[in-house]
Amino acid sequence: MNALNDEQQERGYFFMKLIAFFEEGQEKLGVKTNGGVFDVTGALAAQPADGVPKTVHEAIAGGGEAVRTLAAYAERVLSGTGGTGTAFLRNEDSLVFAPCVPNPGKIICVGLNYRKHAEETGAPIPAYPVLFSKFSNALAAHRQDVPLPKASSMVDYEVELAVVIGRKAKDVPKEKALEYVFGYCAANDLSARDLQTRTSQWLLGKTCDGFCPLGPYLVTADEAGDPNRLELKCSVNGEVRQHSNTSDMIFPCDELVSYISRHMTLMPGDVILTGTPEGVILGYPEEKRVWLKPGDVVTVEIEKLGALTNRLAAPE
Repeated sequence: MNALNDEQQERGYFFMKLIAFFEEGQEKLGVKTNGGVFDVTGALAAQPADGVPKTVHEAIAGGGEAVRTLAAYAERVLSGTGGTGTAFLRNEDSLVFAPCVPNPGKIICVGLNYRKHAEETGAPIPAYPVLFSKFSNALAAHRQDVPLPKASSMVDYEVELAVVIGRKAKDVPKEKALEYVFGYCAANDLSARDLQTRTSQWLLGKTCDGFCPLGPYLVTADEAGDPNRLELKCSVNGEVRQHSNTSDMIFPCDELVSYISRHMTLMPGDVILTGTPEGVILGYPEEKRVWLKPGDVVTVEIEKLGALTNRLAAPE
């Protein structure tokens, strides 16, 4: 069985989309192929091999060499005689996803980074990137329900491109910044606006439990192409609310990585959420604001990176 498409073969690449998922209580590493999701963890248990990354973080930290080793291993297993490799293929629709970056050391977010979004909220165009953070409690996976917080009645969606760092980065010049990126994924920067604006610090409204869905895939940088030219959109219950392009960013991805690396050391697996375009509920006239409620289904989608869907649930 050949899991490669023609373009990947021509470029010398194998699998470009990594998946973290749960099976029988175990978190596993998967790779999206033409025939399904290759269960790397399961395959390694049956057919051990040296140097093959066992987790998403090992793949990120290992960089291009780890991806090539993983690709060669997957191709070898899937091309095995008698079709034995197909035993390690999973139906994507049946997977229980984990966040595609399960253990980021840092989640750094950028506010007001789209010109039209800043304009719709009445905020001045920032002179420097506006940075805040989320923590690991905010992580959520594709198709995972996100509970609305009891303390908020004004929860909003935000489609965002997430940058995943692949190499230790300190004082990186802008022209080399994207060399330090392993890949990209879709993110939803869920925000409790009443908590966010309670004080001058946004943190409280940004890092509630489940407020940082990531996924469904972690897509390698070469597959994603130019991160500053990607279409992105957000829909609620099938209605498109946001539709823009990362080209509207005030501070593009290379500039963000460079700027942040001048103030803190970035490590493999760190995640940068790069801001959201116009169309958020906060940007509507007050009389037209209908905040997210239990049962609402939010899908954020980014060109080449896939669609990330979450249902909002009643407070726990």
